[in-house]
Amino acid sequence: MAPPQGPRAPLEFGGPMGAAALMLLLPATVFHLLLAARSGPARLLGPPASLPGLGALWSPRALLLWLAWLGLQAALYLLPARKVAKGLELKDKSRLRYPINGFQALVLTALLVGLGMSAGLPLGALPEMLLPLAFVATLTAFIFSLFLYLKAQVAPVSALAPGGNSGNPIYDFFLGRELNPRICSFDFKYFCELRPGLIGWVLINLALLVKEAELRGSPSLAMWLVNGFQLLYVGDALWHEEAVLTTMDITHDGFGFMLAFGDIAWVPFTYSLQAQFLLHHPQPLGLPMAAIICLINAIGYYIFRGANSQKNTFRKNPSDPRVAGLETISTATGRQLLVSGWWGMVRHPNYLGDLIMALAWSLPCGVSHLLPYFYLLYFTALLVHREARDERQCLQKYGLAWHEYCRRVPYRIMPYIY
Repeated sequence: MAPPQGPRAPLEFGGPMGAAALMLLLPATVFHLLLAARSGPARLLGPPASLPGLGALWSPRALLLWLAWLGLQAALYLLPARKVAKGLELKDKSRLRYPINGFQALVLTALLVGLGMSAGLPLGALPEMLLPLAFVATLTAFIFSLFLYLKAQVAPVSALAPGGNSGNPIYDFFLGRELNPRICSFDFKYFCELRPGLIGWVLINLALLVKEAELRGSPSLAMWLVNGFQLLYVGDALWHEEAVLTTMDITHDGFGFMLAFGDIAWVPFTYSLQAQFLLHHPQPLGLPMAAIICLINAIGYYIFRGANSQKNTFRKNPSDPRVAGLETISTATGRQLLVSGWWGMVRHPNYLGDLIMALAWSLPCGVSHLLPYFYLLYFTALLVHREARDERQCLQKYGLAWHEYCRRVPYRIMPYIY
């Protein structure tokens, strides 16, 4: 199938060479972090003390467990939803329908895990399986991405993504050719975005907490904080699941290795890094410091949720009393750009809240090691890069109106800094 007509979007991520490098670097980073977290030095920089053999990576038991997890989450996705939402209008003027039942899937998963533990499920054994689980998740991402690439060969032109159709197979495999790959009503990208990886992240955290209790008699305060903060974040994402339908991942990016690997392998095995670190490197944490960290997380969450809720409310109904009084800039497309409220403070206040929460997740791990701060460092780089992509797209879409918005709101993420 030929790529869409018209000028091609500029290649991102360094083009084919950058895409090929990232397909090697990202899995290597996951395994480096898993090995470093359990090692004595716990070095973020520098090689691990020893490399695992194939026997430490490949496990039929881990494969069966991984496939069972994916099957469970797929079954929960197919359950009747509390709401069915429509996505944004596509090139062919259609609007896809999406089940809004992610929070329901989280609750049902928690109930099933709770029942399993009461029946003797050894959840504390899961931390010892993280390496082989990450290995099969990575294999799954490569195989799944190949399926998506081949499926896109027979997709209609209107179904292809703007950026993943360069004609270079490596680049298109990485970025993803088809915008919304589906079989019947099962949307692969939407399913992977918030389900197996995100819920798997909190399950891994819980398993690490259980393992710490087995080793030391009870979980540490630091482990409780990390589990609580990150459970709040995941629960919030799934409760507000409908908001993902307007994000760049859903509306612009194709579904290829970049998102598939990120969703099902990167998220659960690297976002749980703080809990992994605390299991192997317990940190003392007093109540005064814990209270300060809780306040930092609360501030980040308040900014994050306030900004996202304001944006989503305005997109749904600009006449809503909660946003009707906000100042806007009209664009040639007929849309309005918020220039007051949260979105008049910086251009991406939700990113600011995200970064403050990331700091709060790392602080319970102390300051003796850089490793637990990997998420903060990585997420800063990710959001700066994503913000640059947003800028290019908004400039192309809104033109002079975007220039005016940038003049009125000069700071991108951090007021008076960036």
